[in-house]
Amino acid sequence: MSSILSRFFLLAASVTPALAFCGAHTHLDRRAEGEEVTISGFGYTGTVGPLLWTQLNPADNILCSTGSNQSPINMVEGQFQLIPASDVELTIPDVPKGAPFENLGSTVEVVMKDVGGTFVLEGKTFTLQQFHFHHPSEHVDDGVSLPMEMHMVFTSEANEIAVIGVYVDLVDDPTLIHLHILPRRTPSALLETIFSSIGEIASPGTKTTTKPLVMSEVVNLLKAGSFQRYTGSLTTPPCHENVAWSVATKKLSLSKTTYLAARDVLGFNARYPQNALGEQNLLALAAAEVPANATPVRRRWTKLA
Repeated sequence: MSSILSRFFLLAASVTPALAFCGAHTHLDRRAEGEEVTISGFGYTGTVGPLLWTQLNPADNILCSTGSNQSPINMVEGQFQLIPASDVELTIPDVPKGAPFENLGSTVEVVMKDVGGTFVLEGKTFTLQQFHFHHPSEHVDDGVSLPMEMHMVFTSEANEIAVIGVYVDLVDDPTLIHLHILPRRTPSALLETIFSSIGEIASPGTKTTTKPLVMSEVVNLLKAGSFQRYTGSLTTPPCHENVAWSVATKKLSLSKTTYLAARDVLGFNARYPQNALGEQNLLALAAAEVPANATPVRRRWTKLA
């Protein structure tokens, strides 16, 4: 099996040069004012998917297949440090004029670099650059995948990266009974506002401006919970490590109708869960030679009545 995988990786390297010139577009690329939206050169399926991200640009993306502190991960005890939100400072102003909303091909992104949002973590100040969405969630909540995940990306003056991950769950669309009798969770007004414009950027490379954004909703929600802190990587090429992750214990909610509209544009855009922190990269393990004396694993199947 290992020799087959090795030949597979060699074959991939030989067929991807045409894609390599595109580079590994990331959500942190800065563009000049008025410049067109650049469509990402990577994807999530086939020959541009996570298994072959390194082959898209071997010099830049090598950590995607060799890094030992890669994200996302399964958020289980021992993989993170739980810290109360009171131990960090998060400030994001409302955006009364709306913000640029772009389809990068790999995700949809709200550009926030001029808004002035800040995240103070362990005494270091990070500035909000953008937030984008993955479907389904990239991090796994103790073995459970959520419908979506929002990543709020911050950078420091030294170009260090901090990301707040927020799970997005679903709620039923309200009925007359729900509205007047039964208590229920309500969809996030922020998410509903953002995704109300997603039809305007259905095609990769398109952009629009959102309606006014009340960011205080998500800030107040996150401050009411805790953060699962760990040091990992970007979940997109070039998969650089030393990214300060803070995965929120509080979740945002989205109506099923709005979720379906967002899903139809996002498609599948989640990197698979990586190995435990500090352990060998799963792709490196897959490509390793199996010892000649290795005992094959046999599964015993029980016939169901």
